[in-house]
Amino acid sequence: MIVVRFKVQCRSDKADELMAALREVIAPSREVEGVVSFDIGRDLSDPDAFIATEVFEDEAALERQEAQSQVARVMELLPECVAAPPEATLFEVSESKALA
Repeated sequence: MIVVRFKVQCRSDKADELMAALREVIAPSREVEGVVSFDIGRDLSDPDAFIATEVFEDEAALERQEAQSQVARVMELLPECVAAPPEATLFEVSESKALA
């Protein structure tokens, strides 16, 4: 299982535009075969920061999700929208269990 955490610090004047593009990624990403979960939210302490938490069964599922046109649109927007370089961390998980 692969978990990706992606955070982007957006310019204030571009936050709404980026948020709209990110919103378009969520639903189709959740439909991709092998996507366990896919969520994007705003940092509660900074409305110009967005955080995606993505869980994939394997690398092939990650690649399928990243190949979507909606993701390409976000990647096109990032250079003009970001206030700092994006942070991306990939975790390879060998075991998971639900918390009670």
